[in-house]
Amino acid sequence: MGFGWTIVSMVVVLVIAWRFLGAYMVAVYENRTRWLAVLERPIYRVIGVDADAEQSWQRYGASVIVFSGVVLVIGYVLLRLQGHLPLNPQHQSGVTPALAWNTIVSFVTNTNWQNYSGESTMSYLSQMGTLALQNFLSASVGVAVAVALIRGFARKGSRTIGNFWVDLVRGTLYILLPIAFLSAVVFMAQGAIQTLSGPVHVSDALNGVRQAIPRGPVASQEAIKQLGTNGGGFFNANGASPFENPTGLTNFLSLALILSIPVGLTYTFGKMVGQLRQGVAVLAVMAVLFGGWLAIGATAEHQPNPAVAAAGLDRQPGGNMVGKEVRFGDTSSAFYNITSTQTSTGSVDSANDSYNPMGGFATMTGMMLGEVSPGGVGTGLYSILLFAIITVFIGGLMVGRTPEYLGKKIQAREVKLAALGVLVMPIVVLALTAVAVSVHAGRAGPLNAGPHGFSEILYSYTSVTNNNGSAFAGLTSNTPFYNITETVGLLLGRFAIIVPVLALAGSLAVKDVVPASLGTFRTDKPIFIGLLLGVTLIVGALTFFPAVSLGPIVEQLSYGRFF
Repeated sequence: MGFGWTIVSMVVVLVIAWRFLGAYMVAVYENRTRWLAVLERPIYRVIGVDADAEQSWQRYGASVIVFSGVVLVIGYVLLRLQGHLPLNPQHQSGVTPALAWNTIVSFVTNTNWQNYSGESTMSYLSQMGTLALQNFLSASVGVAVAVALIRGFARKGSRTIGNFWVDLVRGTLYILLPIAFLSAVVFMAQGAIQTLSGPVHVSDALNGVRQAIPRGPVASQEAIKQLGTNGGGFFNANGASPFENPTGLTNFLSLALILSIPVGLTYTFGKMVGQLRQGVAVLAVMAVLFGGWLAIGATAEHQPNPAVAAAGLDRQPGGNMVGKEVRFGDTSSAFYNITSTQTSTGSVDSANDSYNPMGGFATMTGMMLGEVSPGGVGTGLYSILLFAIITVFIGGLMVGRTPEYLGKKIQAREVKLAALGVLVMPIVVLALTAVAVSVHAGRAGPLNAGPHGFSEILYSYTSVTNNNGSAFAGLTSNTPFYNITETVGLLLGRFAIIVPVLALAGSLAVKDVVPASLGTFRTDKPIFIGLLLGVTLIVGALTFFPAVSLGPIVEQLSYGRFF
């Protein structure tokens, strides 16, 4: 399938997902579908939750923090003790303290940043019972927070925004598990590995060596890592490994899974607030940003690699194929990695570190926009709604009236909460990058010197703070310095945004709806779409342009051209 047909096919799939998956998620979170009630009700009894009782934003937020803290501690203990636990045919020892802490924080925050090679570090129990499990739970937490914010817009005079435990259970049972199960079957049918039988040992009589080929429960983890925009793979090569991503169909399915829920949630948003056009407006902004960054990345990677050309190989008709699978090609590889970095997924089927400078620019800066195009499951929607609040505030300043969004007056408290949620990520990224380039432990990490080495450091903190998990791959980050500092970015990038989002939901839920008038700024029209695009781009450009100029931009200029 050519690149053009891949794009067309993906658009068709996403239109279907937007309409039908989006509507299904409305039914799930409005408690209008109960086909798994036989499984759902016992879970509430076990955890002691009254499914009919709702929570204020404070209790909802406390539940998110407590739940995440508990599963974090349990996961850390399991990783440390994996050498003494079953389902460990490769006899992996317990994960070291700093790496175990970095890993479990990464998976609990839906980042799945991996400072290790999965096949040579984790047991089957750790892969299934700790990491893959967190893929489900962290994704469900993200959608739950997004739905809580939607309820804040949709309700009036309410002091509650739902029940976190119900949203968590229903998101996992009704959305993630069924889709992941069916997708895993497709992965297995296409050749992805799914076994508990341990590695295969192959003898090479010609060279007199014996090789152990790792195997494991790969297909089941692959499905949820993509669907939940998690990204952590069983193998170090991630989506480039034929054991994880064996065919063109699985490559296409991976992209469809990554994009389906973030895109579908815009329909869910529009229907739950009673104005579908609002969801379409948000989706339009996401689509324009995604399309623009895909064009930059695909164009850059279709150009020859300058280093290869400098070595005397001027003819590179396939574009920059360094670090890419021949079976996927340059543009499809760029499509995969742009999709991954635009959705907080972080899975890759080619090496970002070997991209042309502007290709690396595209993957890096796509995250710097705040992961809103379309962003991760839940996180993309609530992040772009923070930008929407700031946009209507700016629009209100232009016309001299109190801003409104979806009939709710946007006052000082809402603007402050939205600004806090938007600014957490760039402040943390730039601060951690500044520390890393200022101390020896940080400068010892990059494989390369100069602007590319700086890009490796900047990319890593951008990835972890945006809960993305992809890497430039040239950074030696399994060190105490990076394991600890990255954890700061992981935690702040997740919870320092979730708390303001939930506070915003609670503030909006108690407000009454203001009837629209002739002076109301319509937020379902092209002018709002354009203004929201501008605000998103300006925030990213103003905060990150100086840093990006020191990395991929100056590296590209050193070759004397942009494309």
